[in-house]
Amino acid sequence: MNRTRRRRHSQPDVRLELFPIPGIPEVREGDDIGELIVAAMPDLRDGDILVVTSKIASKAEGRVRRGVSRNEAVATETRRVVARRGETVIAETAHGFVMAAAGVDASNTESGTVVLLPVDPDASAVAVRTRVRERLGVSVGVIISDTFGRAWRNGQTDLAVGVAGVTPALDYRGMSDDHGNALEVTLTAIADELAAAGDLVKGKVAQTPVAVIRGIAEYTTDEDGPGVRELVRQSEDDMFRYGSRDVVFARRTIREFSAEPVDGAKVRRAVDAAISAPAPHHTTPWRFVLLESAEIREKLLDAMREAWIADLRGDGLSEESIARRVRRGDVLRAAPYLAVPCLIMDGSHTYRDDRRNAAEREMFVVATGAGVQNFLVQLAVEGLGSAWVSSTMFCRDVVREVLDLPPGWDPMGAVAIGHPAAPPRDRAPRQATDFIVVR
Repeated sequence: MNRTRRRRHSQPDVRLELFPIPGIPEVREGDDIGELIVAAMPDLRDGDILVVTSKIASKAEGRVRRGVSRNEAVATETRRVVARRGETVIAETAHGFVMAAAGVDASNTESGTVVLLPVDPDASAVAVRTRVRERLGVSVGVIISDTFGRAWRNGQTDLAVGVAGVTPALDYRGMSDDHGNALEVTLTAIADELAAAGDLVKGKVAQTPVAVIRGIAEYTTDEDGPGVRELVRQSEDDMFRYGSRDVVFARRTIREFSAEPVDGAKVRRAVDAAISAPAPHHTTPWRFVLLESAEIREKLLDAMREAWIADLRGDGLSEESIARRVRRGDVLRAAPYLAVPCLIMDGSHTYRDDRRNAAEREMFVVATGAGVQNFLVQLAVEGLGSAWVSSTMFCRDVVREVLDLPPGWDPMGAVAIGHPAAPPRDRAPRQATDFIVVR
């Protein structure tokens, strides 16, 4: 049973001791970290919390790589690149941690080697805890720590990457403070606070990779506990999931939508992003028609379907082929929200010859495409799925009539918008070098 149940402000007389464990030798592959700790400090007590630098767990578990560059190691440990600037990479690891260089470290290790994070830092913590209990008969908490930067602060601090026998977080939500105010978002990251405290006495260059925190046994637990996962924010709750590197790649074509309604405010924020696109002659060639009424969506799609069928019959296609092609528009019917981006040529120049007039229109078409791309990317950032479908471009008069649009508005496709009901298909692999010509 978890023994952590008391509210923090009911413990005004807490006194903590923080001290390193000296005498731990250089760790090699195959070493037992728990045994090394017991040998260096055989008088550990019930309720002590050990803060263990992840690097020694990695070394003991064979997570040292020789003969590979740091960049190569980072690539192997990266699940998703969040941001990149020069040689600095912020990446998500297989554990779900977002950290510099995917946790790969080239310090405090032999020249020519790099150290990766443990494969399962929670399991590393459990192993240390189990060995201490077996050898000394005491129950300790164990935190495996590593160094993280913070998005809005300079400098680094240690955080927990593995936890056993320690309450990872205290959830005060639903409780009230001493003034009777409801606590709505207070979730205290106990394991991270303890990891940072332990780092104060371990030091980065003092060769003391383990610290003891004594006097706060109420935060230890009888069982190993849930591990660090309570501290890893899930993607659906992460307001800052997309970094500068991968925000564009967040846009995926979604063809299956749930019944969850779409918040129009999110779509309007996507329009804000759309109209930041570049355009010729300081113009604003974009207009977005937002179809929030189910009735008008159905009316438009029915009219477009009739126009499309008439065109295909005029091309001499069989009824079977027509039915197959018309089904491609089902994605628009499946979506709970539609947007129709339109091009207007206000501010364009008129020339004496058709060649330059055609080029002028192409400039505006390109600008509209840039706006649509911004729109789609921002929808993804807002947590919405989308699919751009070109069908309105083949029946512009019909669209203008149904939506009561001015004659100069050219519908440039339609965007199906909704909450994804299924993950998108994997993208076919592409290499930038296949699309580049250098002169």
